[in-house]
Amino acid sequence: MSERRMSGAEMVLAALADNGVETVFGYPGGAVLPIYDAIFQQNRIRHVLVRQEGGAVHAAEGYARSTGRVGCVLVTSGPGATNAVTGLLDAQMDSIPLVCITGQVPTHLIGNDAFQEADTTGITRPCTKHNYLVKDVEQLAATIHEAFHVARSGRPGPVLIDLPKDIQFATGTYRTPDECNFSYRPAYEPEAAAIEKVIAMIAEAERPLFYTGGGVINSGPQAATALTDLVRLTGIPCTSTLMGLGAFPASDPHFLGMLGMHGTYEANLATHGCDLLICVGARFDDRVTGKVSAFSPGSKKIHIDIDASSINKNVRVDLPVVGDAGRALEMILGSWRESGLQVKAEALAAWWRQIDKWRAVDCLAYERADPVIKPQYALERLRDALKGRDDVFITTEVGQHQMWAAQFLPFEKPNRWMTSGGLGTMGYGLPAAVGVQMAHPGATVIDVAGEASILMNIQEMSTAVQYRLPVKIFILNNKWMGMVRQWQELLHGGRFSESYTAALPDFVKLAEAFGGTGLRATTVDDLDEAIAKMLAAPGPVILDVVVDETEMCFPMIPGGAAHNEIMLRRQDRTESDPAAREEGMVLV
Repeated sequence: MSERRMSGAEMVLAALADNGVETVFGYPGGAVLPIYDAIFQQNRIRHVLVRQEGGAVHAAEGYARSTGRVGCVLVTSGPGATNAVTGLLDAQMDSIPLVCITGQVPTHLIGNDAFQEADTTGITRPCTKHNYLVKDVEQLAATIHEAFHVARSGRPGPVLIDLPKDIQFATGTYRTPDECNFSYRPAYEPEAAAIEKVIAMIAEAERPLFYTGGGVINSGPQAATALTDLVRLTGIPCTSTLMGLGAFPASDPHFLGMLGMHGTYEANLATHGCDLLICVGARFDDRVTGKVSAFSPGSKKIHIDIDASSINKNVRVDLPVVGDAGRALEMILGSWRESGLQVKAEALAAWWRQIDKWRAVDCLAYERADPVIKPQYALERLRDALKGRDDVFITTEVGQHQMWAAQFLPFEKPNRWMTSGGLGTMGYGLPAAVGVQMAHPGATVIDVAGEASILMNIQEMSTAVQYRLPVKIFILNNKWMGMVRQWQELLHGGRFSESYTAALPDFVKLAEAFGGTGLRATTVDDLDEAIAKMLAAPGPVILDVVVDETEMCFPMIPGGAAHNEIMLRRQDRTESDPAAREEGMVLV
């Protein structure tokens, strides 16, 4: 094989192309100009110019989450790299595969406090799966190939490559991925003996429950298929974390909805009362567990996860199963069919009768208040308007609107729901929608937003306009930082400290200033027409939906409380209801 000699900057683009990259989200600066010059001279890779580096990472997250591929980011040194940190940590928390290339000052200036120098590898070590500082052009190609391998393998995550400017100018030999050996080889195949124990425990259980997370989605579409087949075959109820929505069809009667802090009453009470909890691709985070010592207290626990370090980290389990979630589900399904084992039918029927009683509480019910728009009603009308559309992708910002979207927008397929889970990053939704729309140009992409959160990265509206991306921003505008206000009302005596935004922009005029379409709905009678116009508009749209300022998001489990200490609206159950008192329910 003849040697391929090229500059470091050219190597970057060759390596990206060889790793299947078609789109890079980035922002130029002095320390990456050689790479940008190389971009100018090729047409294999499309570059999307964002308006701030944080937006680039969130856009890459949306691209990756909606496609299952590795997202790619290119930013400059110093502030370019530090602006990317929030997005990197967001991706780390939510297991999103990214490769972020940052420029760095020339190698001989590292450590001299040179212009736009930052210790990028030191800063990002805690918030990436792995990172590299490349000081030898001969190692550059192999480093990039390994970065993609690490990002996509095992538990996915962000990988950063810090690249000094002199290495970009230097000439070296390019090697393809096939010419490189990678030492990182996570275990994908669960042990057969562990799978046999899983099916035995399922057969013995009387009140089993599947608790599924984002790991099912990260495993690929075959994992969601295997999960669906297994749940339907066994008849076991299934709940999901925020990041796992879409792995199991929301319309299926076996689905109890989301569990956790703002999960459904039936999901949380089932988690509290089950005798076998089968956790697949979730990590027992605090938004789900609440009070760890009271979490699912009477259950045996199975934890299936590709990341061995996640097992027994937060909650002690009875059976650890290390391996890919999809492969584990396929093996469980196959072993169950071959074994001839059956669930305990009478006990399971009694379990479903109890769950149906919890369902009858109708925990997501709310009171209409015409002509004022309730945020839940706005999402129901959006949901109905989207019926019949095949390719719909939802992103969100972070706050009450995010939880309402999770509660009221049903997801039937994986990879259709993009939200910031572990880090809770305000400003995620709009740039994520840009990334999703770049990956799926013919799809309907909607960012469900709050008026406070959307302002965190509103500049990316300019990116959407530049690239003619018809993203729709659906703002639930209550003039408050809604979730902050809710906690202040419930837990801090109604002292609303700095949670009201007294100088909001006119979002209609703001959309028009960027070159998009601005719409507003202020009453229930305005809403359907405004949604129809939003969906029909050919370019980016901001729809400002003015909603009830005081509405709170329920159900809610206060921080550090147990699942059976769930807070519901007073109208859902009366204080005299003995079942409410018995279950420890708090009524507000």
